[in-house]
Amino acid sequence: MYSLTDYLTSLGPWNWIILSVLLFVLEMIVPGVHFVWFGMAATVVGVLALSIGIPWQLQLVLFGIIAMAMVFFVRRFATPGAAPSDQPDLNMRANYYIGRTVVVADPITNGRGRVKVGDSLWMAEGPDLPVGTRAKVVGANGTALVVEPL
Repeated sequence: MYSLTDYLTSLGPWNWIILSVLLFVLEMIVPGVHFVWFGMAATVVGVLALSIGIPWQLQLVLFGIIAMAMVFFVRRFATPGAAPSDQPDLNMRANYYIGRTVVVADPITNGRGRVKVGDSLWMAEGPDLPVGTRAKVVGANGTALVVEPL
């Protein structure tokens, strides 16, 4: 009766191809891009082992070197912040209101109050202003609009 190690030894270089398929399947199951680079490295080593018949020790070393090279290559040239966005303020809603005219809804006292923007109320920072005063949004401080009187 064969043991698992005997069976895997009998497969030879095909182990790398099987490993690469398993890594690609795992890549599809697990969110993110983690296993594709190791799958590519296993494919390269498998093809090299099938074509030129290198010993298993060198195969392991090649797998490690190729996998690390692919990871460093991808980290250097495929950074997520490299692609410019057509909407850079997408998650900073307060920045959309810079330059707009708003009306003070709750008086701004001691530098804090609320202003009406469209049909919603926003926290506001600025000089003391009474209710009903028109103000211009000149900036944003977190989720608070920075205003100044017109």
